[in-house]
Amino acid sequence: MSDTIRVEEVEAVTPPPRARVEDAADAQTASGRERDYLSGFLQQQPQGDAPGEPGGALYEAVIDALKEIYDPEIPVNIYDLGLIYGVEVSAEGQAVVTMTLTTPHCPVAESMPAEVEMRVAAVPGIAFADVNLIWDPPWDPQKMSDEAKLELGML
Repeated sequence: MSDTIRVEEVEAVTPPPRARVEDAADAQTASGRERDYLSGFLQQQPQGDAPGEPGGALYEAVIDALKEIYDPEIPVNIYDLGLIYGVEVSAEGQAVVTMTLTTPHCPVAESMPAEVEMRVAAVPGIAFADVNLIWDPPWDPQKMSDEAKLELGML
């Protein structure tokens, strides 16, 4: 058995062929997915009896999205904090969120409604979202969920 290394000098190496979009199947790839992965995104709707009603999959998906948004000054999400007064979801995929802030002078008064709108509109099945910011009735700590009160040491 010989431990010699053989070296071969070449002038050029032909690069491997590159994948091109034109090489893909006309409407679908081999896996059966459509080429445009975003097509139908707005038509997706979670399954459920009444998706836009409380307890329905689409409504609950919107609530879950709201629970991912945290108040920057209080380590509790805005839903459990009691800042969300109402959520309406239509069969056409329009979501209307009625909310308030802890105070009109809140530092996120300008950015929080926009973030809520963006997060809710990103839920599959929601075509567009509207946020209504109201001040009456004013927010108070009694609007917080028991989980939020426990988190903040109020229980």
